[in-house]
Amino acid sequence: MRRTVEILTGKAELCRSIMGALPDWFSEPEVIEASARAVEELPVFGYIEADVVTAMIALKPHLPDAVEIALIATRPEYHGRGAGRHLVDAAERFAHESGARLLTVKTLAPRGRDEPQFEATRRFYDRTGFIRAEVFAKLWHEDHPCLFMVKPLMETQLSRTAL
Repeated sequence: MRRTVEILTGKAELCRSIMGALPDWFSEPEVIEASARAVEELPVFGYIEADVVTAMIALKPHLPDAVEIALIATRPEYHGRGAGRHLVDAAERFAHESGARLLTVKTLAPRGRDEPQFEATRRFYDRTGFIRAEVFAKLWHEDHPCLFMVKPLMETQLSRTAL
């Protein structure tokens, strides 16, 4: 059975496990460790398939009007099976229930290199209704331009997938 659940304990360990399995996206150990520490204080949802947490999403409220996807990651052997879509749906419900009107995410902007994994990430956000709003060339590092994406939340979008 597949389902989305709120993760209340073991968030850091789950984060390390999933991010560590994705070296094409998360190759810097200090980034993984910083993310693991950060998710401990954030709402986290996991997608469970056959009793395995196959994907996770961590949300950072910027209330009153926005909730940010601070992290979303799926174990590589489960890519393309719908976990990410279900987690974005859970994020939309969480944001709506919090009174937010926007869901936001930051990801790596195109930087003129052959990086199919990051292009796939951007296409995922495009498919899930995010709008490419702005590039911040030096928010993270001059070699890591940040693409800021937003998704306006509407009542009709919030009922697509049940938890």
